[in-house]
Amino acid sequence: MNTELIRKYNVPGPRYTSYPTVPYWSEAGIKMEDWESTLISAFLESMEEGISLYIHLPFCESLCTFCGCHKKITKRHEVEDPYIKTVLKEWRLYTDFLPFTPTIKEIHLGGGTPTFFSSGNLKRLIYGILERAELKDDFEFSFEGHPNNTSKEHLQTLYDLGFRRVSYGVQDYDPKVQFAINRIQPFENVKRVHEWSKEIGYTSVNHDLVFGLPHQNLAGIEHTINKTNELRPDRIAFYSYAHVPWMKGNGQRGFNEADLPKDHEKRALYELGKQMFYDRNYAEIGMDHFALKSDSLYKAMQNGSLHRNFMGYTAGATKVMIGLGMSAISDSWYGFAQNEKDLKNYEQRVEAGEIPIFRGHLLTKTDLMIRRQILNLMCRFETDFDGSSGMFSQIKKRLQHLVEDDLVLIDGRRVRITEEGIPFVRNACMAFDVKLHQKKPDRPTFSQTV
Repeated sequence: MNTELIRKYNVPGPRYTSYPTVPYWSEAGIKMEDWESTLISAFLESMEEGISLYIHLPFCESLCTFCGCHKKITKRHEVEDPYIKTVLKEWRLYTDFLPFTPTIKEIHLGGGTPTFFSSGNLKRLIYGILERAELKDDFEFSFEGHPNNTSKEHLQTLYDLGFRRVSYGVQDYDPKVQFAINRIQPFENVKRVHEWSKEIGYTSVNHDLVFGLPHQNLAGIEHTINKTNELRPDRIAFYSYAHVPWMKGNGQRGFNEADLPKDHEKRALYELGKQMFYDRNYAEIGMDHFALKSDSLYKAMQNGSLHRNFMGYTAGATKVMIGLGMSAISDSWYGFAQNEKDLKNYEQRVEAGEIPIFRGHLLTKTDLMIRRQILNLMCRFETDFDGSSGMFSQIKKRLQHLVEDDLVLIDGRRVRITEEGIPFVRNACMAFDVKLHQKKPDRPTFSQTV
């Protein structure tokens, strides 16, 4: 990697799992009647494709100090039953106002730690969801599993319910790194759950790895990826560590800033990993993802259906994604709505019969147009701009440095990220981000782009 380019472009910037990004949602929020109206409109427009459900299961038994997710740390498993009851009640609130019985295309269980919950309680959760819904013929269910506590019973129960995709949070196999991030997880634990998954019949097993963690170096990354390649997962997410210790409730203070690899050192970790994945016939998918050519994520990239949302990259898109649970975000394409992030507030509002959103955003026509452009860049590395000539003129000016450095090509109104420019795709998206340029953040908000 060109270290000068890294120094030039490694600036704070959004990851663009949505547009507008959450810090730029309307300060006025979204009125409940507007959220319900936009959701119903999108629901009726997408009856054929079905909807997605994201269910946030926030509990973890210990705090991983690299984690930026909304979670609740506890060893008290008696929290499982009341939480599931609340989530199912929230689902009933949605199905009561939707005009028809929803047809589910996709369910994803995220966290937190979904496998904190017993297999019996997860079964009760899914049964409760499906009591008030129908399924698409080509539905896809997936969940996140912790290698230390995912049991064979978890895997078999969820498989019997229709789950065929599982993602394991591995992060790194270096004991020094694991100690720093409070994620002690031997390779043998990952190997065991991976092999159980394949034995039971899961068709897509993903491993999450992270680069840029404290104490990581080239030798350690090489070791981690060699061990990963021994198991040959169908997908690999190789995420850039987002260091955002200023976020409230974030655990990212378990190590010193000096322990983190800097700029070009961090990017060198990714480039080594990418080459090692290429050598094993993995294809790079979008940003920070790799897949075997037999996996649906690769096929989606090839046929143009690759999508990106709050869950990351997915093999298909639905216009409606309903988020259930504490802090979950829903997306109707025309609007966003996030649930209460405090567990007690979330439970109290659902118990009172309210859909528990505390903030949201109703997208304008300009928002929708820019959202499509950024989504194209993140999923296909090119876009044909369809907005006003005045707006495009401003975007071209903001892209000029990237063009001069051969990271972006502009042909008429077509903007394309070059092969060398892929590591800087977030920087290219920032040029399209009208709201970001209208008002720069006045405090730390985003992680570094490279």
